[in-house]
Amino acid sequence: MATLTPPQAAPKWTHTPEDVIRLTKDALAEYSATEDSVAALAPAECNFESVFLALAHAKANRFCVTEPLSFYQNVSPSAELRDASTEAESLVREYEIGSSMRIDVFRALQAAAKNIKESGKVLSSEEQRLVDKMLLDGTRNGLALPDAEREKLTVLKKDLAQACVDFNKNCNEEKGSVTFTLEELKGVPEDILSGYTKRTEGNKEVYVVTFKLTDFGPVTRFAENPETRRIMYEAFEDRLAVNVPVLSAVLDRRREIAKLLGYQTWADYATEIKMVKTAKGVEQFLADLEQKLRPIGLKEREALLELKKKEHEEKGLPFDGELYVWDSSYYDLKFIEADLKLDSMLLKEHFPVAHVVPTILDIYQDLLQVRFVEIQGETWHPEVQQYALWEKDAKDESDFLGYCYIDLYPREGKFSNAAVWPLLPGYEKEDGSRNYPVAAIVANLAKPNPLKPALMTHHDVKTLFHEMGHIFHELLSKTRFARFHGTTVAGDFMEAPSQMLEEWCYEPKVLTLMSSHYQTKKPLDAEFIDKLLKARYANVGLFNLRQIAYSVFDLKAHMFEETADYTQLWVDTRQSIGLLKYDKPHPGQCGLQHIIGDYNVGLYGYLYSQVYAADMYAAVFKEDPLDPARGRRYREKILLPGSSKDEMDMLRDFLGREPNSEAFVKQLFGV
Repeated sequence: MATLTPPQAAPKWTHTPEDVIRLTKDALAEYSATEDSVAALAPAECNFESVFLALAHAKANRFCVTEPLSFYQNVSPSAELRDASTEAESLVREYEIGSSMRIDVFRALQAAAKNIKESGKVLSSEEQRLVDKMLLDGTRNGLALPDAEREKLTVLKKDLAQACVDFNKNCNEEKGSVTFTLEELKGVPEDILSGYTKRTEGNKEVYVVTFKLTDFGPVTRFAENPETRRIMYEAFEDRLAVNVPVLSAVLDRRREIAKLLGYQTWADYATEIKMVKTAKGVEQFLADLEQKLRPIGLKEREALLELKKKEHEEKGLPFDGELYVWDSSYYDLKFIEADLKLDSMLLKEHFPVAHVVPTILDIYQDLLQVRFVEIQGETWHPEVQQYALWEKDAKDESDFLGYCYIDLYPREGKFSNAAVWPLLPGYEKEDGSRNYPVAAIVANLAKPNPLKPALMTHHDVKTLFHEMGHIFHELLSKTRFARFHGTTVAGDFMEAPSQMLEEWCYEPKVLTLMSSHYQTKKPLDAEFIDKLLKARYANVGLFNLRQIAYSVFDLKAHMFEETADYTQLWVDTRQSIGLLKYDKPHPGQCGLQHIIGDYNVGLYGYLYSQVYAADMYAAVFKEDPLDPARGRRYREKILLPGSSKDEMDMLRDFLGREPNSEAFVKQLFGV
């Protein structure tokens, strides 16, 4: 293994800002030349190879240049490089709009499809899927509209693209913070306090708490003073108020585009190509789920209010009978500690990053029969780890699978949550050789502090396990066309594979493997694991109602037929569905990057795909989640096809039957 050389070099990460812009422009010019060539074909010259294949290859080649360059804005420590990357993304978005509106290219596609049909040429299933999807793109892009309306649509799309770029840039460049005294932070563990920056304000020493989740989260979870939690939470929700008009512009443009294309709302347009098919279907799914969960959530809310009332009486604090948004995390933890006697800080001490990360890699390697080989190559930051992925018993370069990057810790200017970026797709190149995939996982785990090494909460462990699932969807997919590679599946199925894999984080034997106390090196014992498994279902109603509230906000914001007060919608939805009180409106929606990108009208997908995730796990993996034979079945039936097959067909093939919601309902109610 050590002597094998990958057949494809790893990407370079030494670009200058000037390189980023120049290479992006060159790639767009090269793709434009292909489009020009296709558009210039006579109708009789249009066929699968000259049109569909030519465009597919050209787009894949363009993607391989532009995607890594656009990625810099999310991870580079250089502000200049991030700015250039953002500009490059704007160039790509603007180009794609013009490209999507080329009626001459669309006519070539139509002519090629007609000629294929009349010639009797038999296409493979993946080739036919490519033809169907590219023709559907043209229709959804508005190429059937009259000239004047197409021109108006182009302008609207460009405005929308720029607003999306501006929104994301504001999110990535946010640098706000709040300061508190030591007394105000009473209850926050000492090791967390030791990681905060300290400074002097007037005659007081204060701690600087940023809006990174590793800073913000512990304050709302542990601070005993409700005023501290309120100040922290409201500042967090206000941190991106600059995006209020930007989000309105995004939603306004989407609404206008949908109307031009003949859809009642953007939600109808967005859901047409998803498994759910209609906005009404999403609305019904969420309403049914809310109806089932609301009685449970109300009961849980009363239990948390009793805890709050008791604590406020003991401390002589006023109690108004309300559970506020800044109370939720704090009393959720209090409930778990009181009811289950689960010590969350002791639990965290069992998950040091230095142990968890390699163990997660080992688990995946054994389950999927692959091997990671760490590489000391170029990366965008010294903390980033780089790996080559091979088949477990690799004998030659044909067993190479791709490259993976792992970027775990927060820093200024970096994307602030956890996500996976597909950097290069896997596909068959023009000469028949393989282009191998490259993907990166970007996270924001707590760094080591003066008192303790880098430790993870169980939620962090579950999130990392989930995101690694996306990495393997990218690296183990093998399709002919880049368009169908990896996680390009329908948006409301995309999360299902990774959600299924979260179940490993509740399996006793897996928890034993992943845990090792940072001092004693002992794993979690059976009693601790039992408490953790029970805690999974603590306040499950409130948790899922919160997810439904986010999803309903996303859906309603895209169903309005005229502009609205989205901050009020955000607050009203979280209060009425999430059962948590605000004292006044705050624009928390302005940090929701998901609804700016491909997840727009897609937040419901986290719950929708959970139905399939629970079914897959219960049917195939529950009996033995570490069995390589089951891992092989999952790899071949779900990961390998990417989106080259219909999602429901893949599910039937994997399950050996029609999917159903029985396992999801049992999981939802802790049965």
